[in-house]
Amino acid sequence: MSQKKNILITGIAGFIGFHLTNRLLKEGNYHIIGIDNLNDYYNRKLKLDRLRQLDLQVPGDEKINQSCSSTNITFYHLSIEDYGALTKVMEKHQPTIVIHLAAQAGVRYSIVNPHAYAQSNLVGFLNMQEVCRAYPVEHFLYASSSSVYGMNEKIPYSESDPVDKPVSIYAATKRANELMAHTYSHLYKVPATGLRFFTVYGPWGRPDMAYFSFTERILKNDTIEIYGHGAPERDFTFVDDIVMGIINLMDKPPIGETPARILNIGNNQPVPLREFIATLESVLGRNAIKKEVPMQAGDVLKTFADVKLISELTGFKPNTSLKDGLQHFWNWYKDYYKIKN
Repeated sequence: MSQKKNILITGIAGFIGFHLTNRLLKEGNYHIIGIDNLNDYYNRKLKLDRLRQLDLQVPGDEKINQSCSSTNITFYHLSIEDYGALTKVMEKHQPTIVIHLAAQAGVRYSIVNPHAYAQSNLVGFLNMQEVCRAYPVEHFLYASSSSVYGMNEKIPYSESDPVDKPVSIYAATKRANELMAHTYSHLYKVPATGLRFFTVYGPWGRPDMAYFSFTERILKNDTIEIYGHGAPERDFTFVDDIVMGIINLMDKPPIGETPARILNIGNNQPVPLREFIATLESVLGRNAIKKEVPMQAGDVLKTFADVKLISELTGFKPNTSLKDGLQHFWNWYKDYYKIKN
């Protein structure tokens, strides 16, 4: 029997990190080393319940020790800003692949609290690069974002497009990550793939995302605010499609003198906000009370992923329609929050 590969995943209690870990555990070929600081950007209970779904023994009082483990997963409660703690984890487990998903998320919050983004997305990212240099890995995959494209007018967004005019602090930190990863690949030959995610949604998602917060407000008969008068378009990508894209890339590190690349990973099918809300109303079987408001600072009008590169590398082809994806989310939401139809 071949030995299981050690894979380090940061942000394991986060939305994408949880789904990725869950899928890898089901495949049974890996031992997962998970890291998360369990911050309170949104309700910690949701993060802890994700960990429980992974069969980790998380205490009922929602306090968690420094580490806990089950058969194929070891979890560490620590921050990526803690370089010393990161180093100990890398030294102990010597992972062959690192998938770095931990970050301070949210475009709008980055305008309110930029220092949180500097710490997690810049200092934390630098720490991850340093430990991958000190303990070489076969492949370092990390989360970037479609937000790096800013107000680019060329559609669809291609990896070769200029990305030097971000319109949010969050976007600026993600672009900085791409530049830092390129530098480490050039200087130290760390094989790095940056993934520009496009509006990921699905069960166990983030409560600050529109589909989640809209659902909450519709159920309460509260008004939902429609930014940009419903004109903005988003390339909504179902989380299972994202996970398969990541898994299919794990054993395909970039090669060459500077082994670094950046890939879009999206649905390749943007949906106007008005159509998205109509689809959500149909799935919920309820109508929303709507209020149209101007665009918010930091938001962009349209996201649309050109996925040619990742498709050529892995055969990536998203196959979840928006209606089916929202139905999966709604089924989970009803079960998790004990909603009766």
